[in-house]
Amino acid sequence: MGEDLQQKLRSQLWTVANTLRGNMSASDFMYFSLGFIFYKYLSEKIELYVNDELEADETTFQKVWQGDDEAMKEEIKAMCVDNLGYFVEPDFLFSTIIDAIGRKENILPQLERSLKKIEDSTIGQESEDDFGGLFSDIDLASPKLGKTADDKNRLISDVLVALNGIDFGLEDASDIDILGDAYEYMIGQFAAGAGKKAGEFYTPQEVSQILAEIVTTGKTRLKNVYDPTCGSGSLLLRTARSGKADSIFGQEKNPTTFNLARMNMLLHGVKYNDFDIQNGDTLEADAFGDRQFDAVVANPPFSADWSAAAKFNNDDRFSKAGVLAPKSKADYAFILHMIYHLNDGGTMACVAPHGVLFRGSAEGKIRQFLIEKRNYIDAIIGLPANIFYGTSIPTCIIVIKKCRKEGDNVLFIDASKEFEKVKTQNKLRPEHIQKIIDTYRERKEIEKYSHLATMQEIINNDYNLNIPRYVDTFEEEAPIDIHAVMGEIKELEAKRADLDKQIEVYLKELGIVE
Repeated sequence: MGEDLQQKLRSQLWTVANTLRGNMSASDFMYFSLGFIFYKYLSEKIELYVNDELEADETTFQKVWQGDDEAMKEEIKAMCVDNLGYFVEPDFLFSTIIDAIGRKENILPQLERSLKKIEDSTIGQESEDDFGGLFSDIDLASPKLGKTADDKNRLISDVLVALNGIDFGLEDASDIDILGDAYEYMIGQFAAGAGKKAGEFYTPQEVSQILAEIVTTGKTRLKNVYDPTCGSGSLLLRTARSGKADSIFGQEKNPTTFNLARMNMLLHGVKYNDFDIQNGDTLEADAFGDRQFDAVVANPPFSADWSAAAKFNNDDRFSKAGVLAPKSKADYAFILHMIYHLNDGGTMACVAPHGVLFRGSAEGKIRQFLIEKRNYIDAIIGLPANIFYGTSIPTCIIVIKKCRKEGDNVLFIDASKEFEKVKTQNKLRPEHIQKIIDTYRERKEIEKYSHLATMQEIINNDYNLNIPRYVDTFEEEAPIDIHAVMGEIKELEAKRADLDKQIEVYLKELGIVE
């Protein structure tokens, strides 16, 4: 039942988005359609919640608001803010906007007020950080929606009416994740059409699953999970679900993607006081101070620029390595930042470009520090090329643990050749994912796939972690059978002679040759 509903909901939502966006790019239309889905969700959720609370009084949300009992109205408002984190009056619900569309009204001013009402209801409340500015990316005056006000009104009305025809299934509490999963599916579909920008906000589900399974290995329950570059929050959510985490923490630099992450949390039923997503540059303005977490996961931007300012030489996140990551390659800045926020018994897993495994200079010194002085690196997992949206480069997963013992080996896995090509992307199938996870958990050596390297091996390789130095995937070519080749050549020559004779006979019949 749940799976059927999920597939139906995915299909319906994507059809709405794909057919109604017209000539607008996928990335531009994404924030409008996802924002409206979220608005419908908040409207339906609050109406269901209030009506359920008022059932014993034999009244409804709408009826109370049409009456004169101001004390009851204030009580309902306080109850909603305390339990849901927000409040919106019946006059500004999604269903009220739909009624206005039915009357052929220009709904844009009322819709704009409705979205603002939701945000304003949280001002001064504990939930303000989670709801403030959530709809700031929905510009109803944008020329992308149409040339005239009527064009814009028509497009938005069509989208809302189409969404109104879709049952989100909120009445059944057991189906809480179905809408959230459909929402994530939408983000993934938009990512597929967004080109290079997609990497800024979305980690493919297959990679998220691997990271989540790795950091939850050996744990029955996580107290918390953290992602310093959380994008739309999908990786955080999957990890939190796998580890039954009590709370979720993340930071995202892009304001638009930051809004998307908060919506994603709420749509998955994560209560506003169980997550803390901050907007800002995690390297330049760390939002979480000296706080440490049970699990750290991330898919940071590859080889991004950062300031590498002199002040960071005295920053506890970076100073112990003795050198800063290069300005043009922040990969190790992200890695050191994540290690700083990992508690002693926790596990960290992050995606990185292959260059971090072998590049020299400052990066080589940091790598040597992590291996020789700290013994933090637990595993290196090579992934196939072209599995991330927006880049075709091969990548790896770096697994970090602070509680490793002296003499512990480092596991190298080369999973780069096991994938399925689907259109322009390479995909990891369930069997590929499970093999990676099982190999990591059992620390197995598999010929041409994985190897347990001793510290001495790594020292002998001058702290170079390039996977081919440890996992030999070279396949010897079969020796050439000269006699078989000569036989094939003779067979082809015989066929060629026979064909020449047939052509000669045909040309004679046509009178072209005598």
